[in-house]
Amino acid sequence: MGEVINVVVAFAVIVLIFRWVTSGDGQPTAADTLGFRPKNVSQDMLDTISNMFPDIPIDNIRYDLLRTGSVELTTNKILERGYLDVPPPSYFTLYPRTPAPAAAPARQNPNSASSSAVQPKPKETLISRYHLEDRIIKEETISDGEVGGRAAWEDTPEKREASLKERKAKMILAARQ
Repeated sequence: MGEVINVVVAFAVIVLIFRWVTSGDGQPTAADTLGFRPKNVSQDMLDTISNMFPDIPIDNIRYDLLRTGSVELTTNKILERGYLDVPPPSYFTLYPRTPAPAAAPARQNPNSASSSAVQPKPKETLISRYHLEDRIIKEETISDGEVGGRAAWEDTPEKREASLKERKAKMILAARQ
């Protein structure tokens, strides 16, 4: 029995020495640097939260997602506290800061020869999105009964779609007033 214990202890010592020798590459792991084992974070997770909360910096979102690994937990934390913790400096050694988008260049003199300046695209309105420009002139006032009334169930999907589009157009025009 004593020999079996000696063999097990010798085997354990050999395994520990082997692991110590092979893991001595000198580079710290992400868990060593951050102080916790980071979870997998996808770009979809980052985009989801940054679209919901555009005022929260992306580095704060990524750091919290590395800790929690869950969009729901990070979202709840933002809703409860109103902010996310700033990542420590060790975070930026693994994930360098992404440069902020460059500010819009100053407007050039219209008399200048270069016409390569990109003109900003006009904002799309609901009126232009649903092509209701011609109906603005026709319909001056819309009564409240016409806007959100119940629609009758139509027989075909095409008629139901047309009815829905018409109700949507009336609601947009009424909201414009």
